[in-house]
Amino acid sequence: MARPVTLFTGQWADLTLEELAEKASGWGYDGLELACWGDHFEVDKALADDNYCQGRHDLLAKYGLKVWSISNHLVGQAVCDNIDSRHQGILSEAIWGEGDPAGVQERAAEEMKNTARAAAKLGVSVVNGFTGSSIWHLLYSFPPNDPGQIDAGFEDFANRWNPIFDIFDEVGVKFGLEVHPTEIAFDIVTAERAIEAVNGREAFGFNYDPSHLGYQGVDYVAFLERLSDRIYHVHMKDVWWADTPRLSGVFGGHLNFGDARRNWDFRSIGRGNINFEEIIRALNTMEYDGPLSIEWEDSGMDREHGARESCSAVKGYDFEPSAVAFDAAFEE
Repeated sequence: MARPVTLFTGQWADLTLEELAEKASGWGYDGLELACWGDHFEVDKALADDNYCQGRHDLLAKYGLKVWSISNHLVGQAVCDNIDSRHQGILSEAIWGEGDPAGVQERAAEEMKNTARAAAKLGVSVVNGFTGSSIWHLLYSFPPNDPGQIDAGFEDFANRWNPIFDIFDEVGVKFGLEVHPTEIAFDIVTAERAIEAVNGREAFGFNYDPSHLGYQGVDYVAFLERLSDRIYHVHMKDVWWADTPRLSGVFGGHLNFGDARRNWDFRSIGRGNINFEEIIRALNTMEYDGPLSIEWEDSGMDREHGARESCSAVKGYDFEPSAVAFDAAFEE
């Protein structure tokens, strides 16, 4: 059976869930990955109102859709980050408060615990998101980093997230970090180190997204092969990168997405450099049967056109593994 194709709602939070559900159904989606912002999935309402979660299911079912996961990237980012004024723009007033960094981090951590509880009430087993990082600013090592600073950053991640993961374990939900620049894990090496930092506990794994790996030069198929037991959810998103030198490089030159001077940019599915067939083959080998969730981003394309064509493209890429060897007919 083909894997369900879902649409991540984070980039559509300007629409109500009902507006988006109606559109997504018409575009051919099987379900939605609900973002915990806009009105798509509200953690506080899920915990306070016993009818809220069933109401989300009923609304989706009205349009022939289901939900397999929720995502709370914005709040998760504030758990480990060095908090500054930028975070006010992505956090609710309740989490931001007066903007005191320690308070923001503490409130964000409590909200992530509540997100796990809300996910359990909704009946989904995965929460996707970000972790933030206290050491992202130390990416380029000059002045030279003291190795102890990096060790301390992973220790900070473990200290802040282990109590959150305790609640994930308690309610039977897993957390999928979207490996991504600005997070504690942004490539294979740091992903493996993050697992080690939390002593390999199963509550922590990954929301696989090749678009954040390819332009860095990271082997995004090897990520699946090396970390197959930690792939809790899959984002399908494409990215283009230049094969000749440009005016800016991997770091982006402080240019906005869509700027022609960039060396790389996100693209609609099938219009970038990601080899989705190899991804599907790797997912088949590891027997991943969860959703393929499209996180649609392309600064140069109408988003409704892109969401529609991406759904069709992903359904075209996806195929079931063979149950027999292709030359079995020749065996005696």
